Amino acid sequence: MNIQIFGKSKCFDTKKAERWFKERRIKFQLIDIAKFGMSNKEFDSIMRNVNSLDDIIDKKSKLYEKLFIKHLASESAVIDSLFDNPALFKTPIVRNKQKATIGYKPEVWEKWLDQ
Repeated sequence: MNIQIFGKSKCFDTKKAERWFKERRIKFQLIDIAKFGMSNKEFDSIMRNVNSLDDIIDKKSKLYEKLFIKHLASESAVIDSLFDNPALFKTPIVRNKQKATIGYKPEVWEKWLDQ
């Protein structure tokens, strides 16, 4: 397994995801998404695993309202805002090669162990 966890330092679900993998002695790479962001390739890989762009945006974030994200006309404008303000990403984002989940999803991660 090649696990990457994109999370925020104050995110409770990110801490739970870290603990889940630590308890199973699975090595992972933790990336502070608010500090380091995400590459275009990583973003594309994650987007292939979600239903829509809305699934990856943290609508509870203070920035979501402050930047009027829901009022942006085009998807590309929303994506640009995500890259400019990585704290808008919903976390944790957990990647295992080409697979990805958004949020705390141990039931999915358990299936990854079986493969």
